Amino acid sequence: MNYRISSRAGSLTPSLTLAIDSKAKQMKAEGLDVVGFGVGEPDFDTPQHIKDAAIKALNDGFTKYTPASGTPELRQAIADKFKNENGLDYKPSQIIVSCGGKHSCYNVIVATCEEGDEVIIPAPYWLSYPEMVKLASARPVIIETTDKTSFKVTPRALRDAVTPRTRLFILNSPSNPTGTVYTPEEVKALGDVCVEKGVLIMSDEIYERLLYDGAVHKSVASFSPAHREHTVIVHGFAKAWSMTGWRLGFCAAPEPIAKAINAIQSHSTSNPTSFAQKGAVAALKGPQTHLQQWLGEFNKRRTFALQRLNSIPSISCVNPKGAFYLFPNIAKTGLKSTEFCARLLETQKVAAVPGIAFGADDYVRLSYATSMANLEKGLERIERFCKAL
Repeated sequence: MNYRISSRAGSLTPSLTLAIDSKAKQMKAEGLDVVGFGVGEPDFDTPQHIKDAAIKALNDGFTKYTPASGTPELRQAIADKFKNENGLDYKPSQIIVSCGGKHSCYNVIVATCEEGDEVIIPAPYWLSYPEMVKLASARPVIIETTDKTSFKVTPRALRDAVTPRTRLFILNSPSNPTGTVYTPEEVKALGDVCVEKGVLIMSDEIYERLLYDGAVHKSVASFSPAHREHTVIVHGFAKAWSMTGWRLGFCAAPEPIAKAINAIQSHSTSNPTSFAQKGAVAALKGPQTHLQQWLGEFNKRRTFALQRLNSIPSISCVNPKGAFYLFPNIAKTGLKSTEFCARLLETQKVAAVPGIAFGADDYVRLSYATSMANLEKGLERIERFCKAL
């Protein structure tokens, strides 16, 4: 049989993050002492009250289909979250619960973009954004940034990138992979350009609670009714509640876009897992005391790892103000990111993600969502690797 693969599927690059994590786990299974800095998930367990809510739902027989866009209870809880935490008024009908934050991003792009459209994406970017744009038959337009400007795109650069075909601008703050956090003033300025030009914003805010050094998150949708009408917020439960395997994301959108996403989801995945949604309600409505403990630990790791990296002569790293990633510059090593990471894994048993996956080949991404013991061991090995080059 001569199988034919569609051009959209054939154009995709598999996720390097997942590939690195899989390789590291395989090496560990073979008995090798591997330190993994690759995967982007908290190393803390899901808080117990969230697990208890899902367990109760299972025991109560809450195991059937729900509405495709999520239960009314969860959609209302999400709308309440936006009202109470972000000052945003959304009706439950404007909230779509999906099978993960990644799924929410994909739904938004497919619902709003088509062939011939352009989507502006600042680099470094989360590696799935351009691939999702390709799946929608649209074209990614990349704006390059560097550590010299803390990886921030300027309103002028955004304005220069807009064409009559621009449909969407993707904003991710706090950022994966850099940890960059735009100030409220910077967010508003970017939003102003999009409002002026009639460009829709997909604002990925899944790391909004993971902030350090006094950084502040303010949603671009919150500055005015016009900003809100030009914005779709994508979010999820994976990061701030350590629910990565639960596969629950959500978005808040203008009514026509929410309606379109609902239709797409009804014909693709249908509803997110029923009993997981009960856990998500508990996540939003229950105690949030775990977060301060987690942030304290993340901050301790971030501070240590940042200092340690910047003490290595051939590496420099800007201070990330959010999320749980470091994005050091490796240009002075003389290696590009793929070779750097391949040799680092082979010789030192340290797994990092090549920056080329994020559109920045002079950098690598390290997740500090791991223990201090792993950080100390892994960073010592990275220093040893760089000195041997």
